[in-house]
Amino acid sequence: MELIITVGRRKTSVARVFLKKGKGEIMVNDKALNTYFPIPYFQQAVVKPLTVTELANEFDIKVNVQGGGVKGQAEATQLGIARALVKFNAELKPILRTNRLMTRNAAEVERKKPGRRKARRSTQFSKR
Repeated sequence: MELIITVGRRKTSVARVFLKKGKGEIMVNDKALNTYFPIPYFQQAVVKPLTVTELANEFDIKVNVQGGGVKGQAEATQLGIARALVKFNAELKPILRTNRLMTRNAAEVERKKPGRRKARRSTQFSKR
């Protein structure tokens, strides 16, 4: 099996995932998974595609992720890993789809509009 390269995106984060046969090591930006994402919620989010398909200790994964915050980076990595698994074996796609791991969440921050305090929040009305 050769190297499988995919991309996952979420908000303003972009994760490039490199998947190859191995013994289950996950490196994110040249750090171990639990060092880069110290919060267990984000670790579980990243590993979810592997646990759902029961392939947790079969691949070595290297991820380059940039932009956004911690949650966006974790979810971008999750999508990238799910896409890499589908490239490896197309029969895994229905399992990943039923667990909502194949869809890119397109929600992004709305831009600030002129004359407003935020995107939609107006200035406070003063009667007098």
